[in-house]
Amino acid sequence: MKCPFCGKDETRVIDSRPADDNTSIRRRRICDSCGKRFTTYEKVETIPIIIIKKDNNREPYDRSKIEAGILRACHKRPVSAEQITKLVDSVEAEIFNMEKREIKSREIGELVMNKMKDLEPVAYVRFASVYREFKDINTFMDELKDVMNKEAPGKA
Repeated sequence: MKCPFCGKDETRVIDSRPADDNTSIRRRRICDSCGKRFTTYEKVETIPIIIIKKDNNREPYDRSKIEAGILRACHKRPVSAEQITKLVDSVEAEIFNMEKREIKSREIGELVMNKMKDLEPVAYVRFASVYREFKDINTFMDELKDVMNKEAPGKA
């Protein structure tokens, strides 16, 4: 590993442990030339996934897009950052477990919605309204009725 301070490649690992997310390894290193310490992260290389958008354009998978959509839906809702991270991790794990090189954005949206139903109903409806592109109030009301029926059967 090349030292980020002096550029020499005589470095050694002095400590190794799993990173916070348990999907990578955090390594503390020391440069034998300049004596400075730095941290590196080692992560398993996965096959690149291509997302097929609604208009059939293709783009590389980007975790931050899923996270941004969930964050918008959860804005001012009682959902912690940790819950959002776990939800994104769960969706991402399912995406990678499919072992497909190309996946439709629709499939990802459905995965997110299925998990958001259990997390927070208002955030779920917000996400669904954007994702499913509700065209009118009736479509919105139908989705609300479904959520209400699942929360309290017989009360809608």
